Amino acid sequence: MPDSTPRSASSAAGEPPSASKKTRSVGRLLLGGVILIVLLIVGLGMYWSIQPKPFDVIANVKERAGSDAITGDGRESLATVSGDIYVSTAIKVAETLLKKPGGFIKNDMLPPGVLIDNMPNWEYGVLTELRDSVRSLRNEFSRSQSQSIESDALKRADSDFAFSSDAWFLPSAEEMYKDGVKQLEDYLKALMNKDSNAGFFERADNLMRHLQVVEKRLGSYGQQLAASVGDPALASTLEGKDSEAIEKTVEDAAAAAPVVLERTPWTRVDDVFYQARGYSWALLHSMQAIEVEFRKVLKDKNAEISMQQIIRELEKAVVRKYSPMVLNGHGFGVLANHSLILASYMGRANAAVIDLRQLLERG
Repeated sequence: MPDSTPRSASSAAGEPPSASKKTRSVGRLLLGGVILIVLLIVGLGMYWSIQPKPFDVIANVKERAGSDAITGDGRESLATVSGDIYVSTAIKVAETLLKKPGGFIKNDMLPPGVLIDNMPNWEYGVLTELRDSVRSLRNEFSRSQSQSIESDALKRADSDFAFSSDAWFLPSAEEMYKDGVKQLEDYLKALMNKDSNAGFFERADNLMRHLQVVEKRLGSYGQQLAASVGDPALASTLEGKDSEAIEKTVEDAAAAAPVVLERTPWTRVDDVFYQARGYSWALLHSMQAIEVEFRKVLKDKNAEISMQQIIRELEKAVVRKYSPMVLNGHGFGVLANHSLILASYMGRANAAVIDLRQLLERG
């Protein structure tokens, strides 16, 4: 009598039940591994995207000087030389770019760095200010007059930091920036040793020329941030212009062809925002160093209040942002507009920079 017991599909196909269970187990393991890798990448990406905290420029130079005898929080209480705070600050900013969680990720070619969008833009903003600071150190602060010989170390540092931030191989951006840090450290040692070929000259004309660069950067970022709403009058306000300049801009616009201010595409709003945040973060430390280095000049020109105003506005511009997204609301709507908030702080900082430059120029 034939066996009428039904057989399973796996048995009918010649596959034992144990093999089918093993296949499902392997599938679950693979799925679990993929989920674990995704969670790891997302977690690392979120951790690497945290903005580094601001540092104390005085504590930084004390640490580099390695002297417990240095006390206080101003140049009058620092047993060091002119320029050490400014150069030490530039070194610390560069080291932060290279040594923060994840390192320098703008040129990453693999996950999670290649998947991160905000931090690379923040890094580019920091790098922009760092390049300006090093170039001003090379061309302005380190030279007693226009005919003086420039420092070889600063010339190499300027060239190193000007290297493309997207380069990842032979040489990579990190390699060039590390060499730039080394050149700045060599110059700092020369300053500390009071080498005749190294100097830092705290003059009003030097600082004024540096502030002209800062003014243009802040104005540019203010315009780009304000373009998130496409309002020309608002853009003029946030750029740091006074009321008379704004009124003249509006009158000129009315007399001429209609002004077309292209709105920042929504896909680039966060890019501009984080670039501006990075620039503000680096500029905050640079201005804090300048406040100490040029204290006598600022006091003689009655410009201390303007410098303090710049620092206060930049401190507000880099406070922690709790929202995971850059919101781009309108008017008094439900959502905030992070771009306009940052633009307002940078605009007020720019107005204070203009006031400071004019005080240095006219005294």
